[in-house]
Amino acid sequence: MTKISRLKNNTIYFDNSATSFPKPPAVVDSVVEYMTHVGANPGRSGHRLAAEAGNIVFQARKTISEFFGVKSPMNVIFSSNATDSLNLSVKGVLCQDDHVITSSLEHNSVIRPLKMLEEKGIINITILQGNDIGIISESELDAAKKNNTKAVIINHMSNVTGIVQPVKEIGKWCKKNNLIFILDCAQSAGIIPVDLKADNIDMIAFAGHKGLYGPTGTGGLIISDSFDVKKMSPLKEGGTGSMSDKTVQPNFLPDMYESGTLNVAGIAGLAKGIEFLNNMPEKLKSVQLHKNTLQKYFIEKAFKRIGGFKSYSAPSGLGVVSFTIDGLSVSEITRKLSDDFDIMARQGLHCSPLAHKRIGTFPEGTVRFSFSVFNTITEVDTALEALKMIRDGK
Repeated sequence: MTKISRLKNNTIYFDNSATSFPKPPAVVDSVVEYMTHVGANPGRSGHRLAAEAGNIVFQARKTISEFFGVKSPMNVIFSSNATDSLNLSVKGVLCQDDHVITSSLEHNSVIRPLKMLEEKGIINITILQGNDIGIISESELDAAKKNNTKAVIINHMSNVTGIVQPVKEIGKWCKKNNLIFILDCAQSAGIIPVDLKADNIDMIAFAGHKGLYGPTGTGGLIISDSFDVKKMSPLKEGGTGSMSDKTVQPNFLPDMYESGTLNVAGIAGLAKGIEFLNNMPEKLKSVQLHKNTLQKYFIEKAFKRIGGFKSYSAPSGLGVVSFTIDGLSVSEITRKLSDDFDIMARQGLHCSPLAHKRIGTFPEGTVRFSFSVFNTITEVDTALEALKMIRDGK
């Protein structure tokens, strides 16, 4: 088989919706700095290194709270990932006989905890289908609302199609109806600006390792300044470094939701990832423009050059392209991209089976290209040529 000659250090990485790569150098440097020169556990000891570790964590909370429009840094709850944060919000907020509204484009990080609670007979779920591309409306929310509706849990940006839900309108509707609004920002954080106060959001779950360019194993739940934390129970209890004379969990933020040692090295890197975005010209506007440019270019050229190409992504999307090629399985495409052309992509259902049922690609799924600020038009051209060769059997 003819292959495009590529050096290993020229690997093309198009799997940024799973985790972004490469990371900005400052992210890597901050992780090494902590591991090499600090290394201590924040809040557990009184010595200098523990204090330095505590300051790293506090400064990261401050950076994140400012990035998402929250006054108090203590309202930033660190977790392992967005899944961890969503489980805390779902299982911490929902109680017996509650009703929750969600959408047909949700990730399993939302659907699985909701389904578990529903199967146990604790809650009821309504899944909104939205319009022809899955965007939900106020009229659909009105029709779904019940007397026992407690929360709306929505995926801000689909990791399958890239469509973006109208968060401001949903937040306004939730406030009007006195409902808790939980937003899954695993895909949108670092791409689309979000402000909890302005958008009437009660909680945001975010992943640090995707659009925020932080290390894996980082994420968090950001709680609105106006949200009554008494409405949410902790998911776990344990050591917090505070109130150690008590055998009950602390009842204040962030300690009540942060048991166990934090991933300080990862948190240090996450803060630098956000600083990297803040230092970009026009900040997130430039991120959106770059990703949208790459997406449009790829889709337009693919339709012209690759027979049987079909895109399932929003035309105005922000760097997420799900596609298929007639006559080729998605696993075959991604295997050849990786093995023969050193191009990294993802295939399958992307942990979002409802979304694939919604767009008609279940059970095989799609090939997904997801771009970062480090990807280039030249890389897209290389991928287009590789796909053409795969399609033509060369």
